[in-house]
Amino acid sequence: MAETALSMASSMLKSAASKAAAAAAEEISLLMGVRKDMFMKDELETMQAFLEAPEVITAKKDKLVRVWAKQVRDLSCDIEDCLDEFTVHIGSQSLLEKLKKLKDRHRIAVQIRNLKSRVEEVSCRNTRYNLIKTEASNTTDGLESCMEDIRQLSARNIDEAQLVGFDIPKKKLLEMINIHVDDGDARVVCIVGTGGLGKTTLARKIYDSKEDIAKNFSYRAWIIVSQSFFITDLLKDMIRQFFGADALQKCLEQLGGIAGHLKDLLSSYLRERLMDQRYFIVFDDLWDINAWSVISRIALPSNNSKGCRILVTTRIAGLAKECTSESLIYHLEPLAINDAIKLLLSKTGKTQKDIENNENLRNMVTQLVKKCGFLPLAILTIGGILARKKIEEWEKFDKKIPSELESNPSLEATRRIVTLSYDHLPSHLKPCFLYLSIFPEDFEISRRRLIERWIAEGLVKASIGVAVEEVGENYFDCLISRSMIVPSKVNIEGVVKSCWVHDIMRDITISISRGENFVYTIGDNVPWIAEENFRHVAYHGSKSPTRGMDWSRIRSLTIFSERPTELASSICSQQLRMLRALDLENAQFITTQKDINNVGLLRHLKYLNIGSGQYNQYIYKFPKSIGKLHGLEALDARGTHISKLPTEIIKLQCLRSLRCSKVDWNQNFDHTEPLEFVKDTLCLPFLCTPVFDRKDRSRMVAELHRAYSSHFSGTKGVRVPRGISNLKALQILEVVDLKGTSTKAIKELGELKELRKLSVTTYAASRRKCKTYCEAIQKLPSLRSLCIDAYGYRSPVRSLEWLGSASSLPPLLRSLKLDGSIGVMPDCFKSLAQLVKIGLRWTKLEEDKSIDVLGGMPKLMLLQFYYRAYEGKKLVLRNGAFPSLRKLYIGTQDQLLEIRFEEGASTQMESLEIRGCRLESGINGIKHLPKLKEISLSYDCKVARLAVLQEEVDRHPNQPLLRLQEDRRVHDLGDAEGPEEFFEAVESLPDRDGEGSQASTPTASDSCEDARLGALFFAGPRRCRSKPPRPGSSSTPPVHLLLPLQAAAGFTSHQADGKRQLTSTVAGPNLLRQRGCLVLDACVLFTSMVTGPHLLPQYRALLYCLLAVSCSGFPMQSIVLNKDTDPFVGDASVIEAGIVGHNNKSTDTGVASGRRVK
Repeated sequence: MAETALSMASSMLKSAASKAAAAAAEEISLLMGVRKDMFMKDELETMQAFLEAPEVITAKKDKLVRVWAKQVRDLSCDIEDCLDEFTVHIGSQSLLEKLKKLKDRHRIAVQIRNLKSRVEEVSCRNTRYNLIKTEASNTTDGLESCMEDIRQLSARNIDEAQLVGFDIPKKKLLEMINIHVDDGDARVVCIVGTGGLGKTTLARKIYDSKEDIAKNFSYRAWIIVSQSFFITDLLKDMIRQFFGADALQKCLEQLGGIAGHLKDLLSSYLRERLMDQRYFIVFDDLWDINAWSVISRIALPSNNSKGCRILVTTRIAGLAKECTSESLIYHLEPLAINDAIKLLLSKTGKTQKDIENNENLRNMVTQLVKKCGFLPLAILTIGGILARKKIEEWEKFDKKIPSELESNPSLEATRRIVTLSYDHLPSHLKPCFLYLSIFPEDFEISRRRLIERWIAEGLVKASIGVAVEEVGENYFDCLISRSMIVPSKVNIEGVVKSCWVHDIMRDITISISRGENFVYTIGDNVPWIAEENFRHVAYHGSKSPTRGMDWSRIRSLTIFSERPTELASSICSQQLRMLRALDLENAQFITTQKDINNVGLLRHLKYLNIGSGQYNQYIYKFPKSIGKLHGLEALDARGTHISKLPTEIIKLQCLRSLRCSKVDWNQNFDHTEPLEFVKDTLCLPFLCTPVFDRKDRSRMVAELHRAYSSHFSGTKGVRVPRGISNLKALQILEVVDLKGTSTKAIKELGELKELRKLSVTTYAASRRKCKTYCEAIQKLPSLRSLCIDAYGYRSPVRSLEWLGSASSLPPLLRSLKLDGSIGVMPDCFKSLAQLVKIGLRWTKLEEDKSIDVLGGMPKLMLLQFYYRAYEGKKLVLRNGAFPSLRKLYIGTQDQLLEIRFEEGASTQMESLEIRGCRLESGINGIKHLPKLKEISLSYDCKVARLAVLQEEVDRHPNQPLLRLQEDRRVHDLGDAEGPEEFFEAVESLPDRDGEGSQASTPTASDSCEDARLGALFFAGPRRCRSKPPRPGSSSTPPVHLLLPLQAAAGFTSHQADGKRQLTSTVAGPNLLRQRGCLVLDACVLFTSMVTGPHLLPQYRALLYCLLAVSCSGFPMQSIVLNKDTDPFVGDASVIEAGIVGHNNKSTDTGVASGRRVK
């Protein structure tokens, strides 16, 4: 622990010493001209050298050293605070300003003298007790050490989901789950074991199993429970995972955000939707039987008999017995010795041959895994340390490991083993790791959020030739490679975008952080320590008053709970004047304008996050005092009602990240409904009285300000002021509203040379502004991510065709999102050689040229077609196209009928996800995708010949998974418009001269005077449905008629666009015409019947019968119409009325299933 205290103090001193040097170098004076001397800087640097001395601390000195290091750390923090205040108060050099600040300058001068005395005392104390001897330090530069660490470990870092030794436990657990019994009540199976044993890893292996789980359950969800969970958040997470984010959003909109009853309403919605579905759900890390009682009662339906399965992981055997019977509890054991050795070798980059040829190494590896108690977590963390050491050093390290886990694999012993991984972290990484204790248990931590906070806190420093953001990225990757944090979300390029901390690791961070007065978490079931002065405070679930807290010394405040009692009136107050980071992103309360009106008091703020929460933020403007935050580096106000940035924002020249987006819909003050708008406006004075709830008043005021200041704009963009080009350090800017922003300010965007990510909305913007913006983005050499949105929530999408005027786009662009009409991909897109991700919505791309442009991008790995992105009927990926594409997403393309992969196309494709499409010609050519892992059919996706697709998937050498979100019958269009059946039907028709074989298909020639009339109906799957579909529902496939040309002339002669009714099939138009026939859509013919007076009576009778049969709702393969046996043919007037009514409801009914008429 002494080494830990020293390294923490050393890290703090580095920051304080650098600030002291910067302050001493300033040409400034204190108290009317008294120069600040260099003593404090020199003394701090000397103490830092003492702290980095490599002397081994003896047990006798341990406590003395820890006390001394704690004093040094507190002193360095106080010095930093003093120097920061000094910097703030000497900004102006005018005599008047100096006089105004005379009192503050005097106070700071006194503080500096006192600190100087403390520095002398602390330095003398080290000499007096001979605590640390000065020796030549062999420490290397922090960044260089970290980079080397990543280089050594990145190639060796194994995916913990692929841990060895879990095949037998998985097999036994699957036997308990017994997936093949698909009826009866839900079965609960529990995995029990100590921390670090691999319970979550085993459950994840079961959950991700293609053959066992994904194929046998309609819905799956993975829910992390943890010790402190919110039932409302858990219900939302279940809905999102089971039914998708869109379903959750629609549910919340329908419920109207009624906070008081939200839990009950979400519970009812969830249980109702799961009532008749077979689902599989994992509840990971359950701690409390009361939590299980609440979850099972509120979240899960009680009368589901579809054979659902629930898997629970817990450390507590007694809790497992309360959840299920003893026979359904699996007690996970430590790894077998051979598996443990394999795991350690994998983590350290060694092979089995290495230990076979080196007996000493084999014995050492065996001894190490024994000392780790064969626990995967302990082996991984020890392996992370050994991977960067030479084999000669392994034996020396082996002696440091206590052997208690070998005989006593207890939780406390595991902690001692894992603590070694922390002890061997470089000094620059230790405070970064301890900073993770700010976040709650099992919380998913965003990579960007964490790095921005590290930078704001001064835990990451720029190096020569390396930007501070890049250093932070390297620190994060280093912690990943050492298994100190666990990857959560990984993007298409393999970059970890979020992480979480294992429970045991988190226990270590909390314990050390509290011992070092570094981070204190309120609500972790630990009593408040009033006499201690913590620098970082996080609220996790308690709002009880924190008596004795010195708020003036707090550097960061993070709230994950309800509003703290001390901050009831306002979040920003004078008592938090030394705050560097304020993070309300996950706060469980509503923030209002009053909370940030005094944000100018927090003069040292570097990180401010007041948006993106799961609750509404009733903040509608930034106060002018925000211009006083000269050190602010990151500002996040997404999801608020702010519609414009104040002019004062351009004073924040340290700003690197600026994210602002407003709510893009109006609950009140909707100008498209005048009566409601007037009513809301007239009621506002009454709502502003104390009689009404404060939350309602805040919401109404915020919405009114947003509506008027944005001129009722339906976008999420904000107006940017002139002078935005002053923010030279800006790297992220979103979301800019081009309509409200002046042309001059838009032009200034091209001067932000460091900009890496830019997002704008162009809805209702003039063509001149769009052209100016197009010219600006061509001047941004560092741009990596670009998002352009032309969507307005109450108006049609605007065009993005002005992009075609660009001669080129930023050459380093890696991510592109477009929302607006283009038609044809501009030629400038061909130059995007570095593009990795592209997402398109409403672009209405044409079939050939646009796909060729996209297919020629050499590094494109992710292609996303959202709503109406593609207008073609066929999406054909041709030979050689999309050489790097790994995932293709297609969502709600109304015109799309077929997806086809030619040989040699998309050879790296791993995932195909389709949503909301009706593929009447199916998905063809998946055999040409050698690396395919998964095909996912999501909400409202229907595919012809699903059984054939399943057979192709089963035959695929890579054994991909066909994942269906809903019941198979819902996704299956059957044999609708099957190319093979059309081909056979055409071949069986007689030739034009009347010769040839008799048609083997059922025809309607008996019911018509023209003997050459034949009708073929493809109207449903060959496999009989268990339940008939509803007539006219979206799940019923279309009906087509195959008619001779002469007979079809009566249907098309009166229509100028009759050629549109020709259906393209595998047989092809030429073959169809050679055989003398046309394929017509029956739905189109229904419309023709009402408007077409030139129909022969026999044709009219034929279609009467077709409509009657197809609307009856029974399954069939084909139908034969006969006027002698079908009762509807004789009553034309009744049926014609039915046609008119049917046509008024929808002309695209997809009539498909009908009863079989003989």
